Amino acid sequence: MKKRKLLWGTLLGISMIVCIIAIAYIVVYFCSDNDSTQYINNDTIQTSTEQVMNAENHNIDWNQLQEDNSDVYAWIYIPNTNVDYAVAQASENESDDFYLDHNIKKEYEFAGTIYSEKQTAKDFSDPVTLLYGHNMQNGSMFATLHKFEDKDFFKENKYMYIYMPYHKLTYKIYAAYVYDDRHILNSFDFTDDKILMNYFNYTLNPDSVTKNTRKVELDLNSKILTLSTCTNGADNTRYLVQGVLTKDEQTE
Repeated sequence: MKKRKLLWGTLLGISMIVCIIAIAYIVVYFCSDNDSTQYINNDTIQTSTEQVMNAENHNIDWNQLQEDNSDVYAWIYIPNTNVDYAVAQASENESDDFYLDHNIKKEYEFAGTIYSEKQTAKDFSDPVTLLYGHNMQNGSMFATLHKFEDKDFFKENKYMYIYMPYHKLTYKIYAAYVYDDRHILNSFDFTDDKILMNYFNYTLNPDSVTKNTRKVELDLNSKILTLSTCTNGADNTRYLVQGVLTKDEQTE
């Protein structure tokens, strides 16, 4: 009898620990948000029209941002989504996926940071640049990329913006679709012109049931920005939003 009570007591204790861990995980998953807005000099919440206008001058406090973390090298903004974040790349002594679960102050945080891998040129000069972000259930990070699954939203929202100190890049969004979970930069040799053009052509008409595209012209000089996040379905799929560079501007 004592053994049975001890067994049930042990099982109950283990169950309680598992429940606590699960609850903690859920709270973190739904509430964690790597908030970068402290680095934007905007005083009020903006309407959709104001968001588009704000793309012209995003007022990022680069001095404070890079003082807090020199790994931060860019900022991404997509009007009418929650995508408005600093972009980082791990330094030499950090793992490539360091920012998968660290915020821009290098503190552990489930939401992580929008980031690129070390093989990626930080001036966005690669033919294909990839940025990664979590699909957070609270709508933060890259979760609202899934808005582009809606045909009307895709049709009405055509641009995304990359900011760097004294520099602004405008990309025209031309494809949004579900893809497999392969490591794109390691799966294709983009130094081979034929492979690059084959990949570009695929992105113009991906073989995905879940896709939206618009017509653009791509050639060997094109620069594509690919945003990657998890889907709400299978673990072995990713949701990609892709844009082609249309404008490269110097800013004050």
